[in-house]
Amino acid sequence: MKKKQAIYTDIILIDIINFSKLHLDEQLEIVTFLTRSFKRVIEKMLVSSRMSLPKLIEGFVSTGDGFYCILNPKFKGYGTILALSFNHFSEQISKKYTYFNGIRIAVHTGYIHNFKDILGNTNFIGDGLNDCARYLEYKNYAISTVMVSDIAYEQFSKFLERYKDFEKLLLHMELKHSSAYEFYDKHGSKKQGYLIWLRKSGIIIPPKITF
Repeated sequence: MKKKQAIYTDIILIDIINFSKLHLDEQLEIVTFLTRSFKRVIEKMLVSSRMSLPKLIEGFVSTGDGFYCILNPKFKGYGTILALSFNHFSEQISKKYTYFNGIRIAVHTGYIHNFKDILGNTNFIGDGLNDCARYLEYKNYAISTVMVSDIAYEQFSKFLERYKDFEKLLLHMELKHSSAYEFYDKHGSKKQGYLIWLRKSGIIIPPKITF
């Protein structure tokens, strides 16, 4: 049997703050609203690119108190920008639901495999997902920032080298980043990453890529 090649791509993990403290009905309400809203936002972003949702997003994986968003490998590096757009939208959601305390977001670039689950739906496994989750363990996280792994930050930098217009746009939106943070995850493994944020937040559409 031929060995299946792993997918190397950007992974975004969204975690709803204090989700377990919410009432069951509130949990359902906010997860449903977030999922539908993020999908609508992405679809609107893709209109100008004349691209369907599956072209940008390989899949969404529920974690119970949030979800993983897995990008098509062709958009490697854009995951950090999409995460910043998600952060902007969460600020709008907090105005609608008083009990919503915001989201924490981590971005990592790593390896995953897809497979069909028992219902025939596409699901994902792999070290990339697990490593991405470790970056949410960083203790000095601040609201309105995104924690980006060193590997994802490298891919983000390469993306900006390829797409100079995005670099100019982010400079205009006053992209900021911290110095490199080092910490140890719950398994004792050393991690390094950066906190990034936009002083002028907004939704940033993906580049036009020919498939």
